[in-house]
Amino acid sequence: MSARPVSIVIINWNARDYLAGCLESIRRCDAPCVLEVIVVDNASADGSAEMVEHDHPEVTLIRAGANLGFAKANNLAMQVARGTQFALVNSD
Repeated sequence: MSARPVSIVIINWNARDYLAGCLESIRRCDAPCVLEVIVVDNASADGSAEMVEHDHPEVTLIRAGANLGFAKANNLAMQVARGTQFALVNSD
């Protein structure tokens, strides 16, 4: 039985350093079940979105434009996610 493809959805708001660590951990893990990583940035002012674009081009970045909160930001990401299962994560 093969693993189902997982979309990792990370919601971020002004947690650049935590987000960087989280994304590096996922990259190092290289789990075959991980189909994609999606970061929803809730209008951070700390350079989080720019860090994702520069350091993690493999990650799908959604700039929410406002702080949507955890639930609404997850819903936004799940509209574009391709996995059959979801790991919903806060960056910290």
